[in-house]
Amino acid sequence: MDTRFAISEYPDAAKINRQLDELIKKPIYTISDEALANYEAEYFDKKCKKSKAMIEEAKTIIPGGVQHNLAFNYPFPLVFTKAEGCYLEDIDGNRYFDFLQAGGPTVLGSNPPEVREQVIDLLNTCGPSTGLFHEFEYKLAKKIADSMPTVDMFRMLQSGTEGCMLAIRIARLATKNRNVVKMGGAYHGWSDQLGYGIRIPGTKFTQAHGVPIRLMRDTQEFYPGDLDALERILRLNQFRGGTACVMLEPIGPESGSRPVDKNFCKGVERLCRKYGALLIFDEVVTGFRLGMSGAQGYFNCSPDLTVFGKVIAGGYPGAGGVGGKKEYMKYLGAGLDGAVKVKKAFCGGTLSANPLSCAAGYYTLEEIDRQNACVKAGQMGDRITKGLNEIIERRHLPFVAFNQGSICHLETVGTLAFSINWKKPWTIPSVLSETNVRKTEMTHMGAAYMAEGLVTLAGSRLYTSAAYTEKEIDEALAAFDRVFANIAVKEN
Repeated sequence: MDTRFAISEYPDAAKINRQLDELIKKPIYTISDEALANYEAEYFDKKCKKSKAMIEEAKTIIPGGVQHNLAFNYPFPLVFTKAEGCYLEDIDGNRYFDFLQAGGPTVLGSNPPEVREQVIDLLNTCGPSTGLFHEFEYKLAKKIADSMPTVDMFRMLQSGTEGCMLAIRIARLATKNRNVVKMGGAYHGWSDQLGYGIRIPGTKFTQAHGVPIRLMRDTQEFYPGDLDALERILRLNQFRGGTACVMLEPIGPESGSRPVDKNFCKGVERLCRKYGALLIFDEVVTGFRLGMSGAQGYFNCSPDLTVFGKVIAGGYPGAGGVGGKKEYMKYLGAGLDGAVKVKKAFCGGTLSANPLSCAAGYYTLEEIDRQNACVKAGQMGDRITKGLNEIIERRHLPFVAFNQGSICHLETVGTLAFSINWKKPWTIPSVLSETNVRKTEMTHMGAAYMAEGLVTLAGSRLYTSAAYTEKEIDEALAAFDRVFANIAVKEN
């Protein structure tokens, strides 16, 4: 197994967070009104006519016109019909560099033939689902267990959201404790209890619309990177039902948009052992992107449970699961494996571990390992981040660019750099109002990128893949430079 990692040099988290704090103190630097209007008229209106017409029709039967949150783009969503390597193509025939990478799973690049051919063979011989056991369930589980140091056993599900839900149920059964502690701002799917404290640290329940507050009463959040704040919560929880688990995005909330110190995860592990809580790593993004052994391998940590998603089905549907130490995974066997019978954690899923997902995931992980794809993608992440910083410096812009391997961040308006002073909860409405303004400008920046042939995640995150070469990265940097040439200051 390839034991190298995508991160060549871990970012200075304290320095980056200071830069992000400075960014949001400044006026908003964004695409000028004139340039945005020109992109709308000359690109979207003239070159994306089929997309515009289809979205207008789709709005009559699909809320907002699209089915996936990542597809809501300004001025209207584009309709993509082709994905190959590092490129996407829309219904009008326009080609783009793909830095969205389906939200992160396509470390090899989109639609790699080595995986596609195996999936086609599976469909020809078995079909996508039988409801019964298939050999690729075992092959995928073994590949994950062989790669991840703390995964003795693995259970396939259908999404990362389901993985997080199940991991919490296991933790509560194993510890007989009640509370779930998460890092403020982190995203662990859209279940009721984990809608607490999403996107902006300190926002508590205010961003989970439609979820009764009482369903979040056993969830707490702590400030990213603050071990003292975490320990205060763990200490207090000793008197209110104990802590079942601490759940982390190991590089920081929102896929490392607010990075944490390199030693932070080890500190969290120490506190979990001290207070009897299980440590859960959410490796939906970092798993098999930072390296074959994930963030836990990079940070040399030993989480009790690990949540997977996205990549373990290779970008195909049905991507999620939980892996972990045998002493905790027994709560999914409930004695059926010959172990001492225990209460089984409540879970299900008609299409979980279907043959198509398992085959796609197995061959994807095999190819990532064989091609050294994590390191290659990380090198491209280093190159584009270095190039972005050179442009930012040359054009005297306050933007912040950094990366953790192939997970790259480009903060131009700082929407995700805000947090709430937890001693001043009454500031939540004003902070949310400010972030909404900046979110609008982030969508405008995303539109400018799109018109220059760059597909990003919300205009602020970029994933590189092993399909990129230096030539393509440099072409993409030239496109970013064209956008940055049209930046204007917008007073708050």
